[in-house]
Amino acid sequence: MRTFRLAASALAVCVALSACGGQDGAGGIHTPSPTGAPVTTPPSPDPTTPGAPPTSDDASGPVLPPPTKRPGRPTSSPPPAGGTTLTGTVTPGVEPNCLLLGNYLLIGGPRDVLKPGAKVTVTGRVQPDLLTTCQQGTPFQVDTARRG
Repeated sequence: MRTFRLAASALAVCVALSACGGQDGAGGIHTPSPTGAPVTTPPSPDPTTPGAPPTSDDASGPVLPPPTKRPGRPTSSPPPAGGTTLTGTVTPGVEPNCLLLGNYLLIGGPRDVLKPGAKVTVTGRVQPDLLTTCQQGTPFQVDTARRG
C-alpha cells in the first residue's frame, strides 16, 4: 500500500513539473541558440482574449465548442416500414428554394410536383437532426410525392 502511495505521489509531481517545464515566469519559452545561450521567445497572444489580434503563424484557426443538440427538438424513433405520410399545401420558405408543408421542411422529392401552392401528399421520414440552410421547419426527407 505504501508503494502505491509513493508511486501515485511521484506521478503527480512528474505531471505537475512537465506542465510547467520549459517556461519562464513571463510565459515565454526558452530554446537553446546555436551558441548554447538560452533564447526567450515572447508568449503568443491568448486567442480567447477579446481584441487580441490574430497572428500570422496561428494556422489552427478558432477553437469552436463541441456541437450541441438543438433545444426543443423531439427525438424520433425509427419510422414504420411505410414511412410517414403528410398531406397539405406547399408554401415557400423564407430562404430561396426552401419548401414547407405545415411545419415540415421538404427535402428532396420531385420539384415538378412540389411547388408553392400545390396540394400534395408526400411520404418519407422526419430527420430532426439534419442541418439545412433553410432555418425553418423540421426537415422531412421526401421519398414520394403526388398531387393531392
